[in-house]
Amino acid sequence: MRKRPAAMAMKVPEIALIFWIAKLCTTGFGESFSDYVFFNDYIGQHAAMLMGLGLLLVCLAVQFATTKYTPWVYWLAVTAVSIFGTMSADFLNKDLGMPLYASTLMLVAVQAAVFTAWYATQRTLDVHSINNRLRELFYWLTVLFTFALGTAAGDFAAVTLGLGTLASSFVFLGIILIPAAGYRWFRLNEVLAFWFAYTITRPLGASVADWLSVPAPYGDGLQWGTGPISLVLGILLVAVVGMIGSRHRRADSVEAAPMEAAAEER
Repeated sequence: MRKRPAAMAMKVPEIALIFWIAKLCTTGFGESFSDYVFFNDYIGQHAAMLMGLGLLLVCLAVQFATTKYTPWVYWLAVTAVSIFGTMSADFLNKDLGMPLYASTLMLVAVQAAVFTAWYATQRTLDVHSINNRLRELFYWLTVLFTFALGTAAGDFAAVTLGLGTLASSFVFLGIILIPAAGYRWFRLNEVLAFWFAYTITRPLGASVADWLSVPAPYGDGLQWGTGPISLVLGILLVAVVGMIGSRHRRADSVEAAPMEAAAEER
């Protein structure tokens, strides 16, 4: 009789406030750094896409090869997804000429299809159940499409609807409060609330980053430049992930202490 494969250890972080802070940092950094590379005349858009894809594949390969949640590996993979996801959305609009409303709707449909396939095969979308390879694959596909969708949706609100980046930031901030309030006070399903909020963090972070960075004549905000803002947000991201890593090591030490004491007694 064939043995069932053993379940993997959890390879995604616990959902706490610092998770959402790190997620917003990756969205802001991914947006500004992607724009810095993608629209750099010395690099070129096709070369930038290949570089982003290469970084993504390497980071995901390392993530899939790990046997447990490792903060630096996980958040580096999320950052790579953020960069390539932004480039993918920009490629649809800038290179292929797809209208922002069309790319937004297409990516909504693709994300819905991934959710449907994930639930149909696994009967759950809970991130706390990422304990086999297929679920891990569905998880990262979802993460990728939420980043691409968020970029398209943010640009759609700012450009097509004419809201601009600052007003778009406040719109998405208001939208992200819906799942937070629904889960906190109205018993909104935990999984639905998580993925709703997770998806909206992308256009929220991207809109803020664009307001800070996008230069004239395209920017309608502070226009500080995608390079400087990428540097600032990159430093902030490293600091936040460093804090997460430190907390994770302390938690591992606390869990390991009773086991070491028991081993010494034996």
